[in-house]
Amino acid sequence: METGTKQQNITLAFINDKSPIVNIICNDLTNLGFEILYRSEHIGDGITQLSALNPLPEVCIIDLDFYDKDILAELQELRTKYPSIKLIAHSDIDTEKAVKPLLEIGFDGYLLIGSDGDDFKKAIEGVSNGGRYFSVGVAKIVQEYFGNK
Repeated sequence: METGTKQQNITLAFINDKSPIVNIICNDLTNLGFEILYRSEHIGDGITQLSALNPLPEVCIIDLDFYDKDILAELQELRTKYPSIKLIAHSDIDTEKAVKPLLEIGFDGYLLIGSDGDDFKKAIEGVSNGGRYFSVGVAKIVQEYFGNK
């Protein structure tokens, strides 16, 4: 009988700038039993790839320049076209200027660079089960945001 330690097969997508860190994270997540359906370096390409997928990934992890207004507009388009996909930001930026617009778009999680495989696992499982997950470094911003809602 299984003890429940086997990872449920949660499907993922990554949209990120080229990064050896993300390559390591993807390998770690694959080893943990997650299925990565695709990786893209640009949101536009990601949206195009999503339109060809059936079923859609459950979670999309995004690591881009969150200060760029064009990227924010594309993220809003992604959220509008695919509202069922849970979005997790991955960034080294822990400022309100970067975090708040993502919360307004509807991101379900935010992991700071330096988060390990266990943090990713908790975030992915948390958001895929309807929860939210935020690194400690942005927790105060998130609490204030949701406290004012």
